[in-house]
Amino acid sequence: MTVRYLVRQRITLMVNRYEIWRADEAWNPVEQLAFAQQKRGRLREEVPFYADESKTHVRFTLQARNVLDLASVVDVRDETGAVVGGFRKDFRRSLLVTTWYLEQEGLPRVLGQETSTLYAVLRRIGLDLLPYDFLFATEDAGAPVLTIVRRWGVRDTYRVTVEDDRYDPRLVHALAVGLDALQNR
Repeated sequence: MTVRYLVRQRITLMVNRYEIWRADEAWNPVEQLAFAQQKRGRLREEVPFYADESKTHVRFTLQARNVLDLASVVDVRDETGAVVGGFRKDFRRSLLVTTWYLEQEGLPRVLGQETSTLYAVLRRIGLDLLPYDFLFATEDAGAPVLTIVRRWGVRDTYRVTVEDDRYDPRLVHALAVGLDALQNR
């Protein structure tokens, strides 16, 4: 079953904020699932995902393992602190085409790459406003797991299409936000 999510970045001066929505087939937001706010001034990247904008209940957290990590190794933790899964950037392969790995225990490791080498190269020479699309597929068999498509506008919007619903939605939501928050490192 295909599942669709919209991740919308809110424009603010001090922090990055994100809304995560379940979307219908026409990409209309149907139900808000989470609200995330990137913490500023941290040596180690951390983004808590709340149940709503009141920020009274943390549902899960995206947390970098290390300070200033070029590989951007990130754990996704549930509300109790247990690891749900994680993702990391392959720094060497990302010199040309940005490459990420998504991992969840008990499931095949997923390889995600930008679908356009041309856009990847152009973004590296300073045209960062170009949209980017990522295709994530199992590393062993190449079976599609999910796609993330950046729609550029006044505020960035990401269309996330999940083809393999065995992967935890919290991990998928954190990955979509992480691509925005960590992409240019």
